[in-house]
Amino acid sequence: MGIINSQAAGTGGEVKGKHAGKALFAAAWLAMAAFALPAAARGPECIVPAKPGGGMDLTCKLARKGLNAVSAATGVDPALHINYLPGGIGAVAWNSILTQRRAESDTLIVFSGGSLLNLAQGKYGNASAADVRWVAALGADYGMIAVRSDSPYKTLADLLDALKRNAGKISIGAGGTVGSQDWLKVSIIARQAGISPKKLRFVAFEGGGESITALLAGYVEAVSGDASEAALYAANGNIRVLAVMSDQRLPGVLSNVPTAREQGYDVTWPIVRGFYMGPGVSDEHYRKWVSAFDRMMTDPGFDALRAAHGLYPFALTGDALTSYVRKTVDDYGRQAKELGLSR
Repeated sequence: MGIINSQAAGTGGEVKGKHAGKALFAAAWLAMAAFALPAAARGPECIVPAKPGGGMDLTCKLARKGLNAVSAATGVDPALHINYLPGGIGAVAWNSILTQRRAESDTLIVFSGGSLLNLAQGKYGNASAADVRWVAALGADYGMIAVRSDSPYKTLADLLDALKRNAGKISIGAGGTVGSQDWLKVSIIARQAGISPKKLRFVAFEGGGESITALLAGYVEAVSGDASEAALYAANGNIRVLAVMSDQRLPGVLSNVPTAREQGYDVTWPIVRGFYMGPGVSDEHYRKWVSAFDRMMTDPGFDALRAAHGLYPFALTGDALTSYVRKTVDDYGRQAKELGLSR
Protein backbone atom coordinates (compact mmCIF):
# COMPACT_ATOMS: atom_id res chain seq x y z
CA MET A 1 0.00 0.00 0.00
CA GLY A 2 1.47 3.33 -1.03
CA ILE A 3 1.33 6.29 1.35
CA ILE A 4 2.62 9.53 -0.14
CA ASN A 5 3.15 12.65 1.92
CA SER A 6 1.08 15.57 0.62
CA GLN A 7 4.18 17.73 0.20
CA ALA A 8 5.36 15.32 -2.47
CA ALA A 9 1.99 14.75 -4.09
CA GLY A 10 2.53 17.19 -6.90
CA THR A 11 5.76 15.56 -8.03
CA GLY A 12 4.94 11.96 -7.22
CA GLY A 13 7.99 11.64 -4.95
CA GLU A 14 7.92 10.11 -1.51
CA VAL A 15 9.14 11.96 1.54
CA LYS A 16 11.56 9.89 3.56
CA GLY A 17 10.46 9.25 7.14
CA LYS A 18 13.46 11.04 8.61
CA HIS A 19 12.86 14.22 6.62
CA ALA A 20 9.09 14.07 7.16
CA GLY A 21 9.68 13.83 10.90
CA LYS A 22 11.97 16.85 10.85
CA ALA A 23 9.46 18.80 8.78
CA LEU A 24 6.63 17.98 11.16
CA PHE A 25 8.76 18.91 14.18
CA ALA A 26 9.69 22.27 12.64
CA ALA A 27 6.13 22.98 11.57
CA ALA A 28 4.85 22.17 15.02
CA TRP A 29 7.22 24.60 16.72
CA LEU A 30 6.47 27.35 14.22
CA ALA A 31 2.73 26.86 14.68
CA MET A 32 2.95 26.80 18.46
CA ALA A 33 5.10 29.94 18.44
CA ALA A 34 2.19 31.78 16.87
CA PHE A 35 0.30 31.39 20.14
CA ALA A 36 2.82 33.08 22.37
CA LEU A 37 0.50 35.97 23.20
CA PRO A 38 -1.24 35.80 26.58
CA ALA A 39 -4.74 34.31 26.39
CA ALA A 40 -6.32 37.53 27.61
CA ALA A 41 -4.82 39.44 24.70
CA ARG A 42 -6.34 37.05 22.19
CA GLY A 43 -9.87 36.96 23.59
CA PRO A 44 -12.18 33.99 22.99
CA GLU A 45 -10.47 31.62 20.60
CA CYS A 46 -11.38 28.64 18.50
CA ILE A 47 -8.46 26.45 17.47
CA VAL A 48 -8.74 24.46 14.26
CA PRO A 49 -6.21 21.57 14.39
CA ALA A 50 -6.00 21.47 10.59
CA LYS A 51 -5.48 23.80 7.66
CA PRO A 52 -8.27 26.17 6.53
CA GLY A 53 -11.16 24.95 4.43
CA GLY A 54 -12.10 21.63 5.99
CA GLY A 55 -14.82 20.38 8.30
CA MET A 56 -13.05 21.50 11.45
CA ASP A 57 -12.82 25.02 10.09
CA LEU A 58 -16.57 24.91 9.39
CA THR A 59 -17.21 23.81 12.99
CA CYS A 60 -15.57 26.95 14.39
CA LYS A 61 -17.50 29.15 11.98
CA LEU A 62 -20.77 27.44 12.90
CA ALA A 63 -20.11 28.06 16.60
CA ARG A 64 -19.25 31.70 15.99
CA LYS A 65 -22.51 32.33 14.12
CA GLY A 66 -24.62 30.28 16.50
CA LEU A 67 -23.26 31.92 19.64
CA ASN A 68 -23.72 35.36 18.14
CA ALA A 69 -27.46 34.70 17.92
CA VAL A 70 -27.72 33.94 21.66
CA SER A 71 -24.95 36.14 23.08
CA ALA A 72 -27.36 38.33 25.04
CA ALA A 73 -28.90 35.29 26.74
CA THR A 74 -25.64 33.47 27.50
CA GLY A 75 -23.25 36.28 28.37
CA VAL A 76 -20.39 34.75 26.38
CA ASP A 77 -18.42 36.76 23.87
CA PRO A 78 -19.34 35.22 20.49
CA ALA A 79 -16.49 36.89 18.61
CA LEU A 80 -14.41 33.72 18.45
CA HIS A 81 -11.03 34.36 16.89
CA ILE A 82 -10.21 31.37 14.67
CA ASN A 83 -6.61 30.14 14.67
CA TYR A 84 -5.21 27.23 12.69
CA LEU A 85 -2.80 24.83 14.35
CA PRO A 86 -2.26 21.88 11.99
CA GLY A 87 0.21 19.11 12.53
CA GLY A 88 0.20 15.45 13.44
CA ILE A 89 -3.49 15.10 12.49
CA GLY A 90 -4.50 17.03 15.60
CA ALA A 91 -1.60 15.98 17.83
CA VAL A 92 0.11 19.39 17.74
CA ALA A 93 -3.02 21.19 18.99
CA TRP A 94 -3.67 18.51 21.63
CA ASN A 95 -0.12 18.70 22.99
CA SER A 96 -0.12 22.50 22.88
CA ILE A 97 -3.20 22.60 25.10
CA LEU A 98 -1.88 20.02 27.55
CA THR A 99 1.62 21.46 27.87
CA GLN A 100 1.17 25.23 27.46
CA ARG A 101 -2.48 26.24 27.67
CA ARG A 102 -4.11 23.92 30.17
CA ALA A 103 -6.21 26.49 32.01
CA GLU A 104 -7.27 28.98 29.32
CA SER A 105 -10.88 29.69 30.12
CA ASP A 106 -11.93 30.99 26.69
CA THR A 107 -10.07 28.64 24.35
CA LEU A 108 -12.04 25.98 22.48
CA ILE A 109 -10.42 23.28 20.36
CA VAL A 110 -12.31 21.50 17.61
CA PHE A 111 -12.50 17.72 17.61
CA SER A 112 -14.14 15.21 15.32
CA GLY A 113 -14.73 11.49 15.21
CA GLY A 114 -11.31 11.28 13.57
CA SER A 115 -9.73 12.90 16.63
CA LEU A 116 -11.26 10.17 18.81
CA LEU A 117 -9.99 7.48 16.45
CA ASN A 118 -6.46 8.93 16.54
CA LEU A 119 -6.64 9.14 20.32
CA ALA A 120 -7.66 5.47 20.51
CA GLN A 121 -4.82 4.44 18.22
CA GLY A 122 -2.18 6.25 20.27
CA LYS A 123 -1.45 8.90 17.64
CA TYR A 124 -1.55 11.60 20.35
CA GLY A 125 1.12 9.81 22.36
CA ASN A 126 0.38 8.48 25.82
CA ALA A 127 -2.97 10.27 26.05
CA SER A 128 -6.53 9.40 27.00
CA ALA A 129 -9.99 10.88 26.75
CA ALA A 130 -9.73 11.87 30.41
CA ASP A 131 -6.92 14.35 29.67
CA VAL A 132 -9.19 17.23 28.55
CA ARG A 133 -12.66 18.65 29.23
CA TRP A 134 -15.28 17.81 26.59
CA VAL A 135 -17.62 20.75 26.07
CA ALA A 136 -20.12 20.22 23.25
CA ALA A 137 -20.88 18.27 20.08
CA LEU A 138 -22.81 20.41 17.61
CA GLY A 139 -23.69 17.95 14.88
CA ALA A 140 -22.68 14.95 12.84
CA ASP A 141 -21.17 14.61 9.40
CA TYR A 142 -20.79 11.52 7.24
CA GLY A 143 -18.04 10.01 5.15
CA MET A 144 -18.00 10.29 1.36
CA ILE A 145 -15.91 9.42 -1.69
CA ALA A 146 -15.58 11.96 -4.50
CA VAL A 147 -13.81 12.66 -7.79
CA ARG A 148 -13.45 15.76 -9.92
CA SER A 149 -16.47 16.70 -12.02
CA ASP A 150 -14.56 15.91 -15.24
CA SER A 151 -13.41 12.50 -13.98
CA PRO A 152 -14.11 9.42 -16.12
CA TYR A 153 -15.50 7.74 -13.00
CA LYS A 154 -19.23 8.47 -12.97
CA THR A 155 -20.21 6.03 -10.21
CA LEU A 156 -18.65 4.24 -7.26
CA ALA A 157 -18.70 1.05 -9.36
CA ASP A 158 -16.63 2.80 -12.05
CA LEU A 159 -13.97 3.77 -9.52
CA LEU A 160 -13.87 0.33 -7.90
CA ASP A 161 -13.63 -1.38 -11.29
CA ALA A 162 -10.63 0.80 -12.12
CA LEU A 163 -9.05 -0.02 -8.76
CA LYS A 164 -9.54 -3.73 -9.43
CA ARG A 165 -7.70 -3.39 -12.74
CA ASN A 166 -4.79 -1.40 -11.33
CA ALA A 167 -5.15 -0.14 -7.77
CA GLY A 168 -1.69 1.42 -7.71
CA LYS A 169 -2.42 3.67 -10.67
CA ILE A 170 -5.14 5.72 -8.93
CA SER A 171 -4.11 8.14 -6.18
CA ILE A 172 -6.60 8.69 -3.38
CA GLY A 173 -6.38 11.78 -1.17
CA ALA A 174 -7.01 11.18 2.53
CA GLY A 175 -6.74 13.17 5.73
CA GLY A 176 -4.09 11.32 7.71
CA THR A 177 -2.11 8.18 7.03
CA VAL A 178 -2.71 4.47 7.68
CA GLY A 179 -5.48 3.97 10.21
CA SER A 180 -7.09 7.38 9.78
CA GLN A 181 -10.82 7.72 9.21
CA ASP A 182 -10.38 8.54 5.54
CA TRP A 183 -8.07 5.56 5.07
CA LEU A 184 -10.54 3.24 6.80
CA LYS A 185 -13.57 4.44 4.82
CA VAL A 186 -12.06 3.52 1.47
CA SER A 187 -10.27 0.44 2.77
CA ILE A 188 -13.47 -1.12 4.13
CA ILE A 189 -15.32 -0.56 0.85
CA ALA A 190 -12.36 -1.80 -1.17
CA ARG A 191 -12.14 -4.96 0.90
CA GLN A 192 -15.86 -5.61 0.39
CA ALA A 193 -15.27 -5.17 -3.36
CA GLY A 194 -12.51 -7.78 -3.29
CA ILE A 195 -9.63 -5.29 -3.44
CA SER A 196 -6.75 -5.56 -0.97
CA PRO A 197 -6.37 -2.27 0.95
CA LYS A 198 -2.60 -2.88 0.83
CA LYS A 199 -2.67 -2.24 -2.91
CA LEU A 200 -4.37 1.16 -2.64
CA ARG A 201 -2.27 4.26 -3.25
CA PHE A 202 -3.10 6.90 -0.65
CA VAL A 203 -1.78 10.47 -0.51
CA ALA A 204 -1.77 11.80 3.04
CA PHE A 205 -2.98 15.33 3.84
CA GLU A 206 -3.59 17.27 7.04
CA GLY A 207 -7.33 17.64 6.46
CA GLY A 208 -10.23 17.49 4.06
CA GLY A 209 -9.79 21.01 2.73
CA GLU A 210 -6.24 20.23 1.62
CA SER A 211 -7.35 16.91 0.07
CA ILE A 212 -10.04 18.55 -2.04
CA THR A 213 -7.67 21.32 -3.11
CA ALA A 214 -5.29 18.63 -4.35
CA LEU A 215 -8.16 16.90 -6.15
CA LEU A 216 -9.14 20.10 -7.95
CA ALA A 217 -5.50 20.70 -8.90
CA GLY A 218 -5.22 17.21 -10.36
CA TYR A 219 -2.67 15.89 -7.85
CA VAL A 220 -5.02 13.06 -6.83
CA GLU A 221 -7.82 11.35 -8.73
CA ALA A 222 -10.22 10.66 -5.86
CA VAL A 223 -10.69 11.72 -2.25
CA SER A 224 -12.06 10.10 0.87
CA GLY A 225 -13.48 12.79 3.13
CA ASP A 226 -16.58 14.24 4.75
CA ALA A 227 -19.93 15.20 3.26
CA SER A 228 -19.93 18.73 4.70
CA GLU A 229 -16.64 19.49 2.93
CA ALA A 230 -17.83 17.93 -0.30
CA ALA A 231 -21.15 19.82 -0.33
CA LEU A 232 -19.38 23.16 -0.65
CA TYR A 233 -17.61 22.10 -3.84
CA ALA A 234 -20.40 19.94 -5.25
CA ALA A 235 -22.74 22.95 -5.12
CA ASN A 236 -20.42 24.76 -7.54
CA GLY A 237 -20.14 21.74 -9.81
CA ASN A 238 -16.42 21.28 -9.12
CA ILE A 239 -16.56 17.73 -7.78
CA ARG A 240 -18.73 14.65 -8.19
CA VAL A 241 -19.60 12.75 -5.01
CA LEU A 242 -19.86 9.02 -5.77
CA ALA A 243 -21.18 7.79 -2.41
CA VAL A 244 -22.13 9.02 1.05
CA MET A 245 -21.71 6.77 4.08
CA SER A 246 -24.99 7.46 5.85
CA ASP A 247 -28.00 5.28 6.65
CA GLN A 248 -30.18 7.26 4.25
CA ARG A 249 -29.57 9.82 1.52
CA LEU A 250 -28.62 13.22 2.83
CA PRO A 251 -30.77 16.31 2.26
CA GLY A 252 -29.65 19.39 0.38
CA VAL A 253 -26.93 19.56 -2.24
CA LEU A 254 -26.07 15.86 -1.94
CA SER A 255 -29.67 14.59 -2.01
CA ASN A 256 -29.12 12.79 -5.35
CA VAL A 257 -25.97 11.00 -4.19
CA PRO A 258 -26.62 7.32 -3.39
CA THR A 259 -25.41 5.83 -0.13
CA ALA A 260 -22.71 3.18 -0.09
CA ARG A 261 -25.34 0.72 1.11
CA GLU A 262 -27.54 1.46 -1.88
CA GLN A 263 -24.60 0.50 -4.07
CA GLY A 264 -24.01 -2.81 -2.31
CA TYR A 265 -21.44 -1.87 0.36
CA ASP A 266 -22.47 -2.18 3.99
CA VAL A 267 -20.57 0.82 5.31
CA THR A 268 -21.82 3.81 7.31
CA TRP A 269 -19.48 6.37 8.84
CA PRO A 270 -20.94 9.10 11.07
CA ILE A 271 -18.52 11.83 12.19
CA VAL A 272 -19.30 13.86 15.30
CA ARG A 273 -17.96 17.43 15.47
CA GLY A 274 -17.52 19.53 18.59
CA PHE A 275 -15.17 21.13 21.11
CA TYR A 276 -12.94 20.38 24.07
CA MET A 277 -11.02 22.61 26.51
CA GLY A 278 -7.87 22.29 28.58
CA PRO A 279 -7.91 20.13 31.73
CA GLY A 280 -7.12 23.06 34.01
CA VAL A 281 -10.17 25.15 33.07
CA SER A 282 -12.24 25.88 36.17
CA ASP A 283 -15.68 24.34 36.65
CA GLU A 284 -17.16 27.84 36.52
CA HIS A 285 -15.77 28.65 33.10
CA TYR A 286 -16.32 25.14 31.76
CA ARG A 287 -19.99 25.21 32.77
CA LYS A 288 -20.34 28.69 31.27
CA TRP A 289 -19.42 27.34 27.85
CA VAL A 290 -21.49 24.18 28.27
CA SER A 291 -24.53 26.32 29.13
CA ALA A 292 -23.88 28.64 26.19
CA PHE A 293 -23.83 25.73 23.75
CA ASP A 294 -26.95 24.23 25.35
CA ARG A 295 -28.75 27.52 24.77
CA MET A 296 -27.36 27.87 21.26
CA MET A 297 -28.54 24.43 20.16
CA THR A 298 -32.09 25.03 21.40
CA ASP A 299 -32.36 28.35 19.58
CA PRO A 300 -35.07 28.19 16.86
CA GLY A 301 -32.65 29.21 14.13
CA PHE A 302 -29.86 26.77 14.94
CA ASP A 303 -31.14 23.77 12.97
CA ALA A 304 -31.09 25.76 9.74
CA LEU A 305 -27.67 27.20 10.57
CA ARG A 306 -26.25 23.74 11.27
CA ALA A 307 -27.67 22.43 8.00
CA ALA A 308 -26.12 25.36 6.13
CA HIS A 309 -22.74 24.22 7.45
CA GLY A 310 -23.26 20.68 6.16
CA LEU A 311 -23.95 19.06 9.53
CA TYR A 312 -26.83 16.91 10.65
CA PRO A 313 -28.57 16.75 14.07
CA PHE A 314 -26.45 15.51 16.95
CA ALA A 315 -26.29 17.42 20.23
CA LEU A 316 -24.46 16.44 23.40
CA THR A 317 -22.76 18.64 26.00
CA GLY A 318 -20.92 18.37 29.30
CA ASP A 319 -21.17 15.11 31.20
CA ALA A 320 -23.27 13.37 28.53
CA LEU A 321 -20.69 14.18 25.85
CA THR A 322 -17.84 13.09 28.13
CA SER A 323 -19.47 9.67 28.58
CA TYR A 324 -20.05 9.37 24.83
CA VAL A 325 -16.45 10.27 24.00
CA ARG A 326 -14.96 7.82 26.48
CA LYS A 327 -17.14 4.97 25.22
CA THR A 328 -16.36 5.82 21.59
CA VAL A 329 -12.62 5.91 22.23
CA ASP A 330 -12.84 2.53 23.96
CA ASP A 331 -14.79 1.10 21.01
CA TYR A 332 -12.29 2.48 18.50
CA GLY A 333 -9.48 1.01 20.56
CA ARG A 334 -10.98 -2.46 20.31
CA GLN A 335 -11.45 -2.06 16.55
CA ALA A 336 -7.86 -0.86 16.18
CA LYS A 337 -6.55 -3.97 17.94
CA GLU A 338 -8.58 -6.18 15.61
CA LEU A 339 -7.00 -4.43 12.60
CA GLY A 340 -3.52 -4.38 14.07
CA LEU A 341 -3.48 -0.57 14.24
CA SER A 342 -3.40 0.07 17.98
CA ARG A 343 -0.43 1.34 19.96
